[in-house]
Amino acid sequence: MSEMTMIHPTLDPDACWEAFSRRDRDMDGHFVGAVLTTGIYCKPSCPARHPSRCNIIFFSDAESARVSGYRACLRCRPDEVGRDRQAVDQALSLIDLSEGPLSLDALAQAVGYAPHHFHRLFKRATGVTPAAYARKLRADRLESALEEDNRVTDAIYDAGYNAPSRAYADAGQRLGMTPSAWKKGGAGVTIRYAIVQSSLGATLIAATEKGLCRISFDEDEAELRRRFPAADIRPADADFAAMVAEVVALVDNPARTANLPVDVQGTAFQQAVWDALRAIPAGETRTYSQVAASIGKPGAVRAAGSACGDNVLAVLVPCHRVLRTDGSLGGYAYGLERKEKLLEAERKA
Repeated sequence: MSEMTMIHPTLDPDACWEAFSRRDRDMDGHFVGAVLTTGIYCKPSCPARHPSRCNIIFFSDAESARVSGYRACLRCRPDEVGRDRQAVDQALSLIDLSEGPLSLDALAQAVGYAPHHFHRLFKRATGVTPAAYARKLRADRLESALEEDNRVTDAIYDAGYNAPSRAYADAGQRLGMTPSAWKKGGAGVTIRYAIVQSSLGATLIAATEKGLCRISFDEDEAELRRRFPAADIRPADADFAAMVAEVVALVDNPARTANLPVDVQGTAFQQAVWDALRAIPAGETRTYSQVAASIGKPGAVRAAGSACGDNVLAVLVPCHRVLRTDGSLGGYAYGLERKEKLLEAERKA
């Protein structure tokens, strides 16, 4: 067998093995494991007894395993997962081509699945629900149309919305800004900020009326204005003081629980990564490959790292809890010394 030449170059063998060890159903369809001693390949959730780590290799799909001479496991039936992937791909195409919203029932019927089952399959494969994917697609189309200097009303209908009210509601959920504010770089949005001292130095804290939009270190008002060039940026007032105090307390003790409102923009992939970061318990760490695997994208290790780098809410979205596969600290936007201090504070707590 020439299996070693068929292993997909973007797969992380350690992350794949971890998925197999925990029989992770969310990883089904993303890769298969081939057992050297038996000549069969399985999906990650296979209930059969696991082989030794040295006796299993990983392929990006069942076809690659078959080409290398392996046969499908009769217990977990990994080839049937391919039908699930095809159904999700078909649904993505239907949503992309639709001029208006499609219901879950309509999507499921079109691809031949029960609605509740397909809802779970779709989220497992993409990291978001069909409705969330459609909302993000419409919002992206609207933003692109507005950037082309189209009239707002025309852009709303061209993006697939049935009414302006729905577009404005989605816009508020996504950015805390109206569609016209997207076009004008935050025009009409008030952002209040404070620069205070914490245990990690000068800390910039900024928020819209909906929630925090930036937590950073060693930044000033000029940087905030660069990021939000058309927003109405003002110093913190008395109403903002409580939120500032909460953020400082979190920076000083990153192991504490913080339930603070946020108002950030990100792609569906970035949002999935940021949600995964917030799910890491204080005092624990994950590798970039583990984060990628946890959102169903084991091959997107570099993209997961980029999403960590794009995090605009330092400490609250704890990207400092992510390490390289070899256990080294890796990167951190505000310096490795701060990252080390945060991790040490959590370990002590």
